[in-house]
Amino acid sequence: MPSGARMPHQGAVRPGLPAPVMEPSRKRPAPSQQAQQQQNAQNRTRNAKRRKMADKILPQRQKRKLRLYISNTFNPAKPDADDSDGSIASWELRVEGKLLDDPGKLKRKFSSFFKSLVIELDKDLYGPDNHLVEWHRTPTTQETDGFQVKRPGDVSVRCTLLLMLDYQPPQFKLDPRLARLLGIHTQTRSCIIQALWQYVKTNKLQDSHDKEYINCDKYFQQVKHSPIFDCPRLKFSEIPQRLTNLLLPPDPIVINHVISVDPNDQKKTACYDIDVEVEDPLKSQMSSFLLSTANQQEIASLDNKIHETIESINQLKIQRDFMLSFSRDPKGYIQDWLKSQSRDLKLMTDVVGNPEEERRAEFYHEPWSQEAVSRYFYCKIQQRRQELEQALAVRNT
Repeated sequence: MPSGARMPHQGAVRPGLPAPVMEPSRKRPAPSQQAQQQQNAQNRTRNAKRRKMADKILPQRQKRKLRLYISNTFNPAKPDADDSDGSIASWELRVEGKLLDDPGKLKRKFSSFFKSLVIELDKDLYGPDNHLVEWHRTPTTQETDGFQVKRPGDVSVRCTLLLMLDYQPPQFKLDPRLARLLGIHTQTRSCIIQALWQYVKTNKLQDSHDKEYINCDKYFQQVKHSPIFDCPRLKFSEIPQRLTNLLLPPDPIVINHVISVDPNDQKKTACYDIDVEVEDPLKSQMSSFLLSTANQQEIASLDNKIHETIESINQLKIQRDFMLSFSRDPKGYIQDWLKSQSRDLKLMTDVVGNPEEERRAEFYHEPWSQEAVSRYFYCKIQQRRQELEQALAVRNT
């Protein structure tokens, strides 16, 4: 056993506390019912801890590549066509995409990554009322694998695609001056507030007398159109609510594309890779496993095994430390171990002093012994004096 460790006292048995007496008039659940309630409470606490632990261990979201395909086909006019559509030249534009190396079993629809999509055609060719094709997400939107636009025409058309990603959680673009101040362009509200707090701590803007307030420096006060920072002092807790005027919608992804009607180029495809954030597939699997009642017994068994393994590792570490210390200095380590055991034994048996030292004559020749004897006799004299005064007081009465 290493130095300082306490040896268990084999002979000492600590009596248990007496069981409380229950009053008949007082209602209390039966022992089995009470035990069941305690078990349910422990299970709820354990489940909450598992959910928190899973949120800490598993990544919430991860960056993935969304490959965007933009293609178009041209249908030349056919004078001998029976229908009116075939007799007029037309082109069709398709916008599709998919995740690269998607491990999920359920493939996400292409439109689920976007909040809106706007295709702007040449205004001179299609007029002010027909040159925009818009799609915006609504609560009842049906997801789709792609978008297609068909228009009449036999000349190449320049178009612009504006794609707004559906950020979860929502992200915002900062006011340019605030963005330069904090060094971030587009982020979530929580990350923006965290960056503000980091700026406050780095520049020591927190009031030294009242920690609730921060002192705005000259750079804060120069932020354009900022009613938040245009003051010498404010509460930091007010910033999230007053930050709204400096948070703008994020910039869309802008893609310029040429719709070709060249007969030699029947199908022209352009590819673009976009960084998107998706949920980690392991998170949903872990959450369903932890919340499933059928797996509670298995989880409890695994928890017990983990606890036993940790205990075994700790015991093996204590033994290893003991052996290493003993191998380095056997004599010194045994002496330290015996002293440690002696101290522990005195604590358990309530022994005062050091009997081994007190039985030797050298112990009473220490410099403190003369003063100790004087104090002892002084205390005895004072005690005897008090006894005599009390006896005289009783006799006089």
